[in-house]
Formats: sequence, structure tokens, C-alpha cells
Amino acid sequence: MDDGTGAKRTKATVLQRVSSVLNADAHDATALDGGEVGSVYRVSFHDRPDVAVKVDDSPLGIEAAMLQSLDRDTPLPVPEVLHVEPELLVLSFIRGDGRFDERAERDLARHVAALHDTSADVFGFPFDTLSGPFSQSNPWTDSWIDFFRAQRLLPFATAARNEGALPAGEFDRVQRLAETLDARLVEPATPSLLHGDIHPGNAVVADGTVRAVLDPAIYFGHAEVDLAYVDRLDSIGAAFYDEYRQHRDISAGYFEERRDVYVAFHALENVRFFGEDELPRLERALDRLGM
Repeated sequence: MDDGTGAKRTKATVLQRVSSVLNADAHDATALDGGEVGSVYRVSFHDRPDVAVKVDDSPLGIEAAMLQSLDRDTPLPVPEVLHVEPELLVLSFIRGDGRFDERAERDLARHVAALHDTSADVFGFPFDTLSGPFSQSNPWTDSWIDFFRAQRLLPFATAARNEGALPAGEFDRVQRLAETLDARLVEPATPSLLHGDIHPGNAVVADGTVRAVLDPAIYFGHAEVDLAYVDRLDSIGAAFYDEYRQHRDISAGYFEERRDVYVAFHALENVRFFGEDELPRLERALDRLGM
């Protein structure tokens, strides 16, 4: 039986490590909800602002590098990286009220549209990044469809099958989908910088304003990938798309033809991370695609 001593030891360790790396007196650590990777705490001090602390054995240096890239090169609001070392990431703490209303929905759309305006000459990224705990390879590639097939859809399907999360029948269906991408997808006019995991749970909001966006999985790709991730959620709807369209076009055929390809990929990511409970969403998307 867990008597709580393990959690107390963890908090004590967090307080000790954060006090040491910031040279400040941390006196309280409160566990925060919402972190799917690692443990996240709000740490308070007597003499400085609170910080957010992530503790995990995943490559937190890559998460820090993604946040620093967004902070340096884009208008997207993200927490400041204060310290990173193996198994410890310290960020500025951004206070929110948790109310994701239509004002916040529209503000998130403005931020996502501005992020998508950040472009590159080709698809990929200067370094391999993370989607949750999983590495995503980002070699510079001229074709979006080739990149999506070879660096996203097939590698994630193969890994999910090898890890025992994706049954052989569903793996075969994803393979058949990969073979038909040239007829299903389109090449964007320019690559867009994607957040890669955009949803209300990764947005810190207060008074209808997005104060920060968390947990990036960035690379240059097709903006429709982010739109499909947003579109899977009941908490985001018409207001988001209305606002997004005031800043960026959504190409004809996205909702009718291409959305479910990207929905299937997001579902595949979740199957790999969460297991068989996520299979029905993948299967429904594949059904809609005729796979």
C-alpha cells in the first residue's frame, strides 16, 4: 500500500534540486495535472517567482531546445527555459484561469495562424524533435508527401506494431493508406512550422487570452496537420476556424478529403502512447478513408 511517502520523497528531491540549480530557497512543490510525459510541479520560493518543473527520464534537453526555438524564432508565447539537465527541466510558471472560452479559442487560432506563417524552404527541422516521449525524425525533404509517409506515418506504425500496441490487421491498413498518399494529399505552397500537439490542454489561458503554449512537437510540415489535431476535439469548433481563416486560407478539399488522413495519424500516435483503448478512433478514420 502506498502511504504517500514516495510522493513526499519525490517532492523533497524536486525542492532540493531546484533550490540548488537556481540558487534559491524553494519551499513548496505542488503536483500539476495534465502532464502525459513525466511529472510536473509548480515550485514556490520565498524570494523569487514560481517556476514549473518537469521531472522525467525522457530527453528533456530536446523539449527545452524546441521551446527555445519557438521563443527565439516565432511569435508564439512559450515559457522561458530557466534550466535544463538530465531528468530536470525548469521553466517560468505561467498562471492561467483554465477557462477556454470562445475568446481563447479565437486567440489560439491567431497564434496558430502566426506560427504557420513561419516557414522554411523544405520540410523537416534542424534537429530531430519529440512527439510526447517518442523521437520524430526530421531530415530536410523537398516533398511533403514523401516526408509524411517516410518520417511520420510508416515509422510510427512500425514502432506501434513492434511495441505490441498496433495489431497486424491495423498495421496493414495503415500501410495501404501510406501507398495511396500521393492521390490523397497535396503539397502546400510553402512549409509551415507546426506545433504538433495543439489543443486546449496545452494552452495556458487567462481572461480569454492565450498566455503560453506548452509541450511542442515542432517541425516544418503542412499546416493541415495542426488543423486536424485541433479538429478532433469537441472543445474547439467554428470560432477557431472562422478566426484562422481571417489570417490564413484553408485549402479546398481539406475537410472532405485530407483531414481524416491526418486524424488517422494522430490516432496512431495515441495508440502507440496510450494503447489499445485508442484503436477505435484509428479504425474509424481508416474506415472513412476506405482502408
